[in-house]
Amino acid sequence: MRLKISHRTEYSYEMPVPYALQRLRLFPASSALQTVGKWALNVEGAREEVRFLDHFGNDTRLLSVESGSSIIAIETAGEVETFNKAGVFGPHQGFAPLWLFTSETPLTAPGKRIRDLAASVGEGTDVEPLHRLMNAISERVKYTLGDTNSETTAEEAVALEAGVCQDHSHIFIASARLLGFPARYVSGYLMLDGVATQVASHAWAEAHVQGLGWVAFDTSNCISPDERYVRIATGRDYRDAMPVSGIRLGQGQEQLAVTITVEQ
Repeated sequence: MRLKISHRTEYSYEMPVPYALQRLRLFPASSALQTVGKWALNVEGAREEVRFLDHFGNDTRLLSVESGSSIIAIETAGEVETFNKAGVFGPHQGFAPLWLFTSETPLTAPGKRIRDLAASVGEGTDVEPLHRLMNAISERVKYTLGDTNSETTAEEAVALEAGVCQDHSHIFIASARLLGFPARYVSGYLMLDGVATQVASHAWAEAHVQGLGWVAFDTSNCISPDERYVRIATGRDYRDAMPVSGIRLGQGQEQLAVTITVEQ
């Protein structure tokens, strides 16, 4: 499937910004699951300072804000051809060793609820326990907007029994690691049926299975990603793979507007 994607992030400020630095992970890479065609970056109110591959293999750009800017707009757009391989990405690649994805992070640290959830799935070294885990999380933690935020931990989301794709991914990652599987967070895009314009990107999880490599699980939709998905960045959790992050100096309120279109 050939997908056309645009992603615009716009920050507006009450007062001009004297200094800000933005880190972007908005650039897909070709893999067994996708082939990236043209992909462009347009920036208003800032300039690109450096680009590099981070230790997770993500194409990363750093932008510095031009002094006196009151609007910063970042837009990426392009085309990606995708393939349905039942979510199987394949062998581990990149600078980060596989064992790094077995350790907990503040967002994925398991508590009693996640330990009980993982224990209820049962043991196994193949992909079946991971499918059972995905189904168990989907049944217990309903997709609900507004109950969680970017700082909500996996254990807190299980306690709330509510969350969004970020929370579902963190719960899956924390539980999969308890079951003995290296696991990681994936940020990207999903083409929704009958919906071209979205206000947020998507996220899912991958677990490393012996003999298969990395295999993806979208707990929010209870499926393994297919040709409607585009991978952007990976990491141990959301903080490692978040599309846009940064710091700024100065006073005044900040307003954020995000517009994403994903269409065939």
